[in-house]
Amino acid sequence: MKTKVLVTGANGQLGQCLQLLASQSDFEFTFFSSASLDITSKKNINKTFNTSYNFCINCAAYTAVDKAESEEDKANLINNIAVKHIAETCKQHNITLIHISTDFVFNGNAKQPYTEIDETNPLSVYGKTKLKGELAIKKILTNYYIIRTSWLYSQFGNNFLKSMLNLAKKRNKLSIVNDQIGTPTYAVDLADVILELIKQNNNYGLYHYSNNGVASWFDFANAIFTKNKNNIKLEPIPTSAYPTAAKRPHYSVLDKSKLINNFSIKVPKWEESLDKCLKALF
Repeated sequence: MKTKVLVTGANGQLGQCLQLLASQSDFEFTFFSSASLDITSKKNINKTFNTSYNFCINCAAYTAVDKAESEEDKANLINNIAVKHIAETCKQHNITLIHISTDFVFNGNAKQPYTEIDETNPLSVYGKTKLKGELAIKKILTNYYIIRTSWLYSQFGNNFLKSMLNLAKKRNKLSIVNDQIGTPTYAVDLADVILELIKQNNNYGLYHYSNNGVASWFDFANAIFTKNKNNIKLEPIPTSAYPTAAKRPHYSVLDKSKLINNFSIKVPKWEESLDKCLKALF
């Protein structure tokens, strides 16, 4: 019997990366976009989920970080209440849940990479609603993986990499924030990790995953333009010079040692993964 996997948020970045890898895997995938499965409706979830599924990968999320400040109810509905419904339905049908969370659950005051046992203290509505979703899963399920990730980009959807490449066509100078520190994560690498968790199917719990290394948004932009040979002048600026509706953590590097030790996973450097993504784009 093939392992059957249900994926929500199929048209998002990670959902599309999973679709890319699905044909090469031994698992049987069923993908649902927000149009084909409204996760905010418990009735729809109950109708869609059934005992034939072994895993659910929940890629669906409200990710408009700044917009969430004025749409708290909507963000909470998708990132928390819908997640609770998914967890309850997974329990009912004995489905293992793999849920994607975020570095935004931290306040960014740390001086070293965040581990899974570090205190959470989100600064934004987005971070708060994602944390509530995590807590709901922990309360309801024992068979789950929660994966916190950071600075996700890929050849799909809207993301920082694609925004930078688009801006490079229109401008010869850009100002980029250089005092927010984290790690860019190639969504295809994250999709690979998720498939490995399904394959091994043990050591349930909360994990951190990003690519290896540390960067500011300025460093990331500089690497994109250098590798892509864009002739553009970059100016580093502080966060204070680029005010946004939502506060972002100044430091959100994630410690991945728990995942590496429990699953023997090799984590690529972010620069190497950026090369892979640029090749996939061009």
